[in-house]
Amino acid sequence: MPEFKDFHTIEAIETFIKSSTLTFLYISRPECSVCHGLKPQVKELMKQYPEIQLGHIDAAEVEEIAGHFSIFTVPVLLLFVEGKEYIREARIVHMDLFQEKIDKIYKNVVG
Repeated sequence: MPEFKDFHTIEAIETFIKSSTLTFLYISRPECSVCHGLKPQVKELMKQYPEIQLGHIDAAEVEEIAGHFSIFTVPVLLLFVEGKEYIREARIVHMDLFQEKIDKIYKNVVG
């Protein structure tokens, strides 16, 4: 089962993104009801993609994350391939469209 690793510094996040071919970040805030409702759906979806490493960032704790990734709302879902951002979804995420985007990238990268 995929687990989200929590990160507490920008440096740790950057190291994580560069450490694997496929990395995914879920950025949220504690008071965000959309964040809490979406995360279990994302976690369930990510079971289909075992090669993607999962990370979570609490934007209330790591406040500089907003400027670092130009984030204006939460939740934000970011998929990186070899350290480059390929997918960005924010606030209202249509899971079926999000899955289609991941499928295309995953099949090209993993095979």
